Amino acid sequence: MLIRPSVLADRMSATQHSPERFTLPVDAARNKAREIINQNQPSRLIPTVENWRQLPDGQIQFTVRCLPTAD
Repeated sequence: MLIRPSVLADRMSATQHSPERFTLPVDAARNKAREIINQNQPSRLIPTVENWRQLPDGQIQFTVRCLPTAD
């Protein structure tokens, strides 16, 4: 069964959640990223940490996005 590209794109966009942004001190950011990555996901989404950067005040800012699995 073939799926039209527009239908597939609609399905994929519906499953994506908006990214969540965190700004934390270095140790807290490291712990939060580990917690997010290691948590059990009930759905077929994989949390991905993106755009990890250090701000001028020394805090870490990063974004977490949940991406669908390849299944």
